[in-house]
Amino acid sequence: MRTLALLFVFCPMLSYGLDRLSALSMIESGNNDRMIGRAGEISRYQILKREWRTVTNSVRFTDPRVAEAVTRKLVEKRVTAFQSIYGRNPTDFEFYGLWNAPAQIYRGRVSPVVAERCRRFANLCELEARPQMARASVPSGLPKVPGTLLLAQTSVHRASVD
Repeated sequence: MRTLALLFVFCPMLSYGLDRLSALSMIESGNNDRMIGRAGEISRYQILKREWRTVTNSVRFTDPRVAEAVTRKLVEKRVTAFQSIYGRNPTDFEFYGLWNAPAQIYRGRVSPVVAERCRRFANLCELEARPQMARASVPSGLPKVPGTLLLAQTSVHRASVD
C-alpha cells in the first residue's frame, strides 16, 4: 500500500518539462548543494533544519542523495495531507505551494507572492511542452491574480516528410 501511495505522489513528477524534484532544486537554489537561505534553509531544496531533523539526524546537508531522501519524505507527508483535504493529487502549481507555503495551500488561499512562485515552478515543469501564452487559470479554490499570464501546454503534431 505504501508503494502505491508513493507512486501516486511521485508519478505526477514525471511531466513534460523538468520532473518536480529537479524543478524544486532549480527554483530553490539553482541546484547549489551548499546554498544557505536567509532563514537558515539548507541543501539544494532549501529545507529548514528543524524540518530536516524530523526526517534524519544526518548532517550531510550538501549530499544530494540525502537531501533528496529528506525532501521525498517531507513531500510525501504534505501531499498525503493535501489528498486527504481535496481528494486528488496536487497540480504542479499546488505542489510547489505545498513545499513553499503548505498552510496557504491547505486553506485554499494563496498570497500573490506565493502564487507567482508557484507559477514559475509550474512553468519549469512544463518547460518542454511547446508552450504558448494564455490567460492564467488558477486551480479552483486558489485566488486569481489579475493580469497574469501562464504558459499553457499545447499539443503539436508533426507531419512526416518523405
